[in-house]
Amino acid sequence: MKKTLFLLLILALTTDTLLAADGLFNRKKPRKRKKARTEQVEQAQPQEAPQSTPVATEPTSPEAPAEIKPQPVNDITLNFTPAQADSLVAAWSEYRREVRYEEFFNPFLVADTLLIEGTDSLANAQKDALYAQRLLNLASPIPMPYNYLVRSRITSYVEKHPATIARVLGLARLYFPFIEDELLKAGIPIELRALPIIESALQTGAVSRAGAVGLWQFMPSTGKSYGLEINSLVDERRDPIASTRAACLFLKELHRIFGDWTLAIAAYNCGPGNVNKAIARSGGKTFWDIYYYLPSETRGYVPAFIGATYAFNYHRQHNIEPIEAPIPLAVDTIRINRITHLQQISSTLDIDIEVLRALNPQYRLDIIPATTKPYTLVLPQRHVTQYIEREAEIMGKDSLYLKEYINPSNIDKKRMEQAVTIYRIKRGDTLGGIARRHGVTVKQLMRWNGIKNAARIREGQRLRIER
Repeated sequence: MKKTLFLLLILALTTDTLLAADGLFNRKKPRKRKKARTEQVEQAQPQEAPQSTPVATEPTSPEAPAEIKPQPVNDITLNFTPAQADSLVAAWSEYRREVRYEEFFNPFLVADTLLIEGTDSLANAQKDALYAQRLLNLASPIPMPYNYLVRSRITSYVEKHPATIARVLGLARLYFPFIEDELLKAGIPIELRALPIIESALQTGAVSRAGAVGLWQFMPSTGKSYGLEINSLVDERRDPIASTRAACLFLKELHRIFGDWTLAIAAYNCGPGNVNKAIARSGGKTFWDIYYYLPSETRGYVPAFIGATYAFNYHRQHNIEPIEAPIPLAVDTIRINRITHLQQISSTLDIDIEVLRALNPQYRLDIIPATTKPYTLVLPQRHVTQYIEREAEIMGKDSLYLKEYINPSNIDKKRMEQAVTIYRIKRGDTLGGIARRHGVTVKQLMRWNGIKNAARIREGQRLRIER
């Protein structure tokens, strides 16, 4: 369907441009203009006595050359407007992504040695042999053995939760190209793209019970240690590109520490300290060696990674098709050098504010706080030229949408106000539980509230929690 729409768009734009070219397809127009010019010349001449024979003004021979020859059209520059060019680029980009994904998954269909149809009705032994062979065909630098733990995860993804994989596949068309780019730049296995599937199901706004946020589920302290900006207005853990770069650095360092990708993946989940303890207690050198010495959640993490990798690559064999992503796949980036509210852009360019929020999830209050440094704005490709042409109009709306944020001193004040949360202690609460829910430490809670003994808190007591 999208291919058809793409071709129709090109045809429509090309036809409009060509028809606008002077006399290109309508050969009668030059004759009409010629006739009109002849009449004007006749009217301008002095009045003479009427003649009995009309004077021929045009050659009557069919071989006579045309008076006005159509100019050749350059097929590369068809006089598209910048906005039309943006639409073509966007349509072409989306079309190429679809083609790329179709081509990417085709080898996995061909490589199957058993029939795709009827896979769900195969006997368990046949399924095991098929799944094991498919994982082997991936030929990854990350070991992906097949066992009952991996089989359980594969079954969960492709049989129990196919709708989740369908949504992931749709979002992957937007996120995976640049995730793969960053993994390749970092020199680490491209198969690690499956980690955000099990971390967040590719949801930039995902928040865990412990306070981890974003595609890669960074805790605040870990995110800041890898250069992510986290404050009241900006949370780059939600920024797909910034958080992916941080995750690549983290994973690369974990692999440098442990020398094994299964251990690095496990450490990404539970921390390098817990993996070191498991190695010391077991004497093992791989995830499977230290399996029983790891936290219970981490024991299922590597099997889940293998299961997600399988589900992504072999979804067609299980009749799972992508659900179209709710955000544009063709996007581009603009640099912003002035504090701006997303509503300024939405109201001027007629872009749904939810689309802007989905493309720029790092701006927590819809404000791009570009007061002392530039920030990026991701826009649908189709609106980039419109933004450039109407930038002055967009920036002129700052007093309408920003008000108290225009003055930098007010921004700092607002940040300070929103950087503190007051929590009222409930029955059964502990400082440890409160700290985990808000992504801070017990020591921080005690320091901010002057608490000397963590066990001596009471119901109704108010706690100051800083961000």
